[in-house]
Amino acid sequence: MLGHLQVSRTQSWNHRPPFPTPPPPPLLAQCSLSKQGQQFLSSVARDPTASNRLICKFIASSPKSIALNALSHLLSPTATHPHLSSLALPLYSRITEESWFSWNPKLIAEVIALLHKQGQLKEAETLVSETLIKLGSRERDIVSFYCNLIDSHSKHSSNQGVFDVISRLSQIVSESSSVYAKERAYESMISSLCTVGRPLEAENLIEEMKVKGLKPSVFEFKSVAYGCGRVGLFEDMLRILLQMENEGFELDTVLSNMVLSSYGAYNKQSEMVSWLQRMKDSSIPFSIRTYNSVLNSCPMIMSILKDLKTFPLTIDELMENLKGDEALLVKELIGSTVLAQAMEWDSSEGKLDLHGMHLGSAFLIMLQWREEMKYRLNAGEYVMPVEITVVCGSGKHSAVRGESPVKRMVREMMTRMRSPMRIDRKNIGCSVAKAKVVKNWLC
Repeated sequence: MLGHLQVSRTQSWNHRPPFPTPPPPPLLAQCSLSKQGQQFLSSVARDPTASNRLICKFIASSPKSIALNALSHLLSPTATHPHLSSLALPLYSRITEESWFSWNPKLIAEVIALLHKQGQLKEAETLVSETLIKLGSRERDIVSFYCNLIDSHSKHSSNQGVFDVISRLSQIVSESSSVYAKERAYESMISSLCTVGRPLEAENLIEEMKVKGLKPSVFEFKSVAYGCGRVGLFEDMLRILLQMENEGFELDTVLSNMVLSSYGAYNKQSEMVSWLQRMKDSSIPFSIRTYNSVLNSCPMIMSILKDLKTFPLTIDELMENLKGDEALLVKELIGSTVLAQAMEWDSSEGKLDLHGMHLGSAFLIMLQWREEMKYRLNAGEYVMPVEITVVCGSGKHSAVRGESPVKRMVREMMTRMRSPMRIDRKNIGCSVAKAKVVKNWLC
């Protein structure tokens, strides 16, 4: 696929000016903080001097899932209460006293990484020492702990924390006879270096693996390629992809979405068009994430969706509003099978599931869906279902989490199109109608 590309290796990182600051990766959806957790944190925020008493009261009155949910929230790099993150250590300490608590290396690694970020280095090192004593001479468990720790440091963008753990893992690699331990260590070191924006140093570790007789996996190549893309080193990204193919690994949808996301973060829409065309030429299927990566990088579409009272209601109207590369990107997307992947169709129900779609993706899919419904409900080759359903997400939890932008957009679209579809009484995350009624409406 990339064999025709002319790419050259960039000089070593220490001979180049500093990398541009990479755009932050899209935030993943978090598990929402429980109602009890919200009340607990609000109470501490109102009276910080009573934090120890409130922690004890919260743990005593909360089941395991609620207590761990609150702790995970405080430990998260994207926590909505960062000013309360200092509660994480005392809360963790109190949780460890509960009979239901089961020690695990991932959780303690998250605690240590947060302490390191807060500058509580002595407390962090104490927990590291206690963990190593607990693990004894079990090499696999020690490696697993360090891998969890370097991953947590990288999520907090702690370069120093990452390099501290690299030195420890490197020592294990040099002394261990276990192939598993070495491969696991390299995997985490490479991934974490890429996360903190040091992909060329991560690439050096791939070369080091080869020298030591270890075969880098597709994971390492993907990490470095995406790492280069995130910091705008596109020639290096393409060079790594070419090397990856030469090593016998195929480019797939996941990696292609990483490439598209990288180009999109730097507004390189022309390159995105070319990459979508390469995907089609190589029979690499598009996915919902492909839609998300592309449409999140289309400023005209994002601007259109700011006003739910005026956005286009058909594909033709949308294309009239687009120009240049954005129009080409949309044309490439609507020629894919992503809509079919999001639909289920049988005699009982014709369902469109918008789960996982960002606002721009759900918007374009809805426009495509309207055209597809006209065809399917009038074509003899498709069975007529009893009911038509559009699933917007959120579902029964909408009242707790708040209405999503996708749900709001779908509702406004249905209203403006005078759709007969209405909110399902059993699940407020769905819009439903009888198929015959929908057919009459579309025709």
